[in-house]
Amino acid sequence: MRRRHALRTLAGGVVLVTGLARGQAFPRYGDERYEPRLRQPGKDVMWLPTPEAMVRRMLEMAKVGRDDVVYDLGAGEGRIPIAAARDFGATAIGIEYDPQLAALARRNAQRAGVADRVTIITGDIFKEDFSRASVVSLYLLPDLNQQLRPQLLALRPGTRVVSYRWDMGEWEPDDVATIDGNEAFLWLVPARVAGRWKLTDDVFLAAEVEFVQYFQRIGGTITIRGTTSALAGAFAEGPAIGFTFKDVDGAIRSVRARVDGDRLTGEVRFPGNVRPLTGRRQ
Repeated sequence: MRRRHALRTLAGGVVLVTGLARGQAFPRYGDERYEPRLRQPGKDVMWLPTPEAMVRRMLEMAKVGRDDVVYDLGAGEGRIPIAAARDFGATAIGIEYDPQLAALARRNAQRAGVADRVTIITGDIFKEDFSRASVVSLYLLPDLNQQLRPQLLALRPGTRVVSYRWDMGEWEPDDVATIDGNEAFLWLVPARVAGRWKLTDDVFLAAEVEFVQYFQRIGGTITIRGTTSALAGAFAEGPAIGFTFKDVDGAIRSVRARVDGDRLTGEVRFPGNVRPLTGRRQ
């Protein structure tokens, strides 16, 4: 499901409309100290807000919760980090290149009563470290998404990435939401499984699996006692993988496992039996 969009003069810096801060509304965009202008230029993009309904939908798509660390790449005046903390209980970090917008974001977090859970970094999204994120949000341009894609794919498997309006090219989204004709995309960072693995259940199964991978799409072959066959129904979903195969006795068996670096643990299932499974990349 590769989506192509005509390149438009569009904004970066994901932004969100903040709500009430302990019963008091604060200005929609700026305050008495600084009022940003719509479409004002930045380092790589100009600034435009994400619609309120889409902001909430993006955070819902990512299933943001209290245990999450949300990084907003291009935080504007802080509306995504504020909403993630205020409405979903998350810890949130915004990275914003413009020092005036970053300062405004900090004041807005203070006014919203979430300054203890929102940090705004004045910095460059291509230079700052966001590797501890469990959720990443962004509203950039297609070429910037492509530049960030290797860093996003290197994040911990299962990390959720949400982008307003622009996709990731060949990396197909796992979910798409549409509001008022505009789209938001969700990806789960997949485990990196490409290569040769040895799998065993320590009783019946001793197999060699050769995985091929294209983002979250996986496939390959399994070899058992010298007989090789194709994997069926193979999938990767964050750190989880699964596939079905035909054993040498003709029985159909399935594997469900979680990948942790060069190791995996899970189960091999067949009628009347479930056995623990372990594996190691060779």
